[in-house]
Amino acid sequence: MATSDADIERVRELVAAIPPGRVATYGDIAAMAGLSTPRTVGWIMRTDSADLPWHRVLRADGRPAPHLAHRQLRRLAEEGCPIADDRVDLTAARYRFETGPGAS
Repeated sequence: MATSDADIERVRELVAAIPPGRVATYGDIAAMAGLSTPRTVGWIMRTDSADLPWHRVLRADGRPAPHLAHRQLRRLAEEGCPIADDRVDLTAARYRFETGPGAS
């Protein structure tokens, strides 16, 4: 199934909702947006996230993508996000979205 404009907008809304010092995983966002795979979120983030707090979206293990690690971890640390061994403490920093899949 192709990614719709509505899917893209929903992912953008979810990423924009993550407050400073908190993070979400690609999987968290995919589940909230009703998408079948976190890879779709990654594709959207690669193509349409320049104006979003992209640094607040991480892999499921709490690590940033290797090519973004230094910059992403620095930005998260500046926001007060708990980081140890180049990994965000997801237990402490994971943002819990309030609405279900596909909701506005």
